[in-house]
Amino acid sequence: MAESRPRARTRSHIGVHAVLIPASLVMIAPFVWQLITSLQTLSTATRVPPSLLPAGHWDNYGKVFGLLPFGEQFLNTALMAAGRTAGQILLCPLAAYAFARLRFPGRQPLFGLFLCVLMVPPQLFIIPQYEIMSSLGWLNSLQALIVPGMFSAFGVFLLRQFFLGLPPELEEAARLDGAGPWRIYWSIMLPLARPGVIALSVLALLWSWNDLFWPLVVNTDPEKMTLSAGLATLQGQFQTDYPVLMAGSLLASLPVIAVFALLQRQFIQGIAHTGVKG
Repeated sequence: MAESRPRARTRSHIGVHAVLIPASLVMIAPFVWQLITSLQTLSTATRVPPSLLPAGHWDNYGKVFGLLPFGEQFLNTALMAAGRTAGQILLCPLAAYAFARLRFPGRQPLFGLFLCVLMVPPQLFIIPQYEIMSSLGWLNSLQALIVPGMFSAFGVFLLRQFFLGLPPELEEAARLDGAGPWRIYWSIMLPLARPGVIALSVLALLWSWNDLFWPLVVNTDPEKMTLSAGLATLQGQFQTDYPVLMAGSLLASLPVIAVFALLQRQFIQGIAHTGVKG
């Protein structure tokens, strides 16, 4: 009996890896195709059947810097992602803790309104947000990219579930020691919610970095655009230089891939520890 358990465990591991390895190859395939295409000429990239061998045209990466103000757009993207992420890390845990732990009139209906926001397509907010940015004189500015994305209803929901999973005895012990709500939040609950906050920060960074529609609408000056909006301008009406476009897309993807690779353990831990209580 004791010997059969390791064998069964080994078989289960083999079965899991037999599923995960092909799935990982499927997920990596678009990045490999992107790299191969970025090293080809336009005629090779559009040939049928397609060529699976890179041609070594590294000059496509140089063309990206010639067609776009890549440095300015990279800086705009980095500042937008950092500003939105910092805003969500600051504001979302506060709102989530209030909904999870504090008792006040109208808490449940108000949280229901937050959930309703998640059900509304974000494209419906484009026109009123644009009118607000225009009335403030923020068009073609960095604050127009950052401010509308500094709060997230999903982030509040995610961290609320995390706070609900923490033991209430910690708060009771802190109250007996004379700690107030702010001290309990800052010194006890927020440090315990660190995995959830890291998970939210990674998600906010990825969403902000890849955001296309809002930056493309609110900033039309090429030097005020983000990388996603700038790369969208490389698509022509009649012809698109796909190798150059793939080269720019690969350069734009490298920073977020590096961030996720560094924080993947904390990200998975934060998602795994987010409870379903409530």
